[in-house]
Amino acid sequence: MPKSFTILLADDHALFRQGIRHLITDSIKGAQVVEADGFDSALEALATHGGAALMVLDLRMPGMAGASSLRAMRDAYPTAKLVVLSASESRHDILEALSAGVHGYITKTALPEDIAAAFKYVLGGGVYVPPLLSQGADDAQGPPPEPSAVHAPAIDLARFTPRQRDVLRLLAAGNSNKEIARELDLAEGTVKIHLAAIFRALNARNRTEAVVLAGKLKPEGPRPQP
Repeated sequence: MPKSFTILLADDHALFRQGIRHLITDSIKGAQVVEADGFDSALEALATHGGAALMVLDLRMPGMAGASSLRAMRDAYPTAKLVVLSASESRHDILEALSAGVHGYITKTALPEDIAAAFKYVLGGGVYVPPLLSQGADDAQGPPPEPSAVHAPAIDLARFTPRQRDVLRLLAAGNSNKEIARELDLAEGTVKIHLAAIFRALNARNRTEAVVLAGKLKPEGPRPQP
């Protein structure tokens, strides 16, 4: 590793982020931690800092769409290491994350020294699998697979983040990636990440299918209060 490198830490619980940030800076030499409180802000942080050596993401933070978001991150930053740090100990969640190409899945119940060791192992080129996976972890807690837009056309628009809704609106208006990036003041690579997540959420193979399927979305209801 270079003398100084960036680690993205994305989690919507500020107190937890603070603890993990101190753990990282105390145990990993040269690590500079960049924090984000959701998927959209994680993308903005990555665009601002030119990526990261290690991306640590919570599985249930705002904007995360499960495996589709993880794959989008892997596609956009193929040289970065990606780790899920989650409260979920569901075998379903762990296997789905690993199948999406993450380099590690760490549970929040792990001891601090084990979390630090897992980060170092992944940065060194390994793939970290939690011990509980080999202990017959209960997969009944896992959510059912994401419904396909083809079989469930009335997908709620509220499932998308505000930024993804903006991208989808401009896509439907016929804008190119470059035009969407200019309109929303985003990097073109960030737009591609949002589009990848949108395509997977809609089960669309291309821009045309995404626009057609988007026309079947339910109107957005009242947004939940933070």
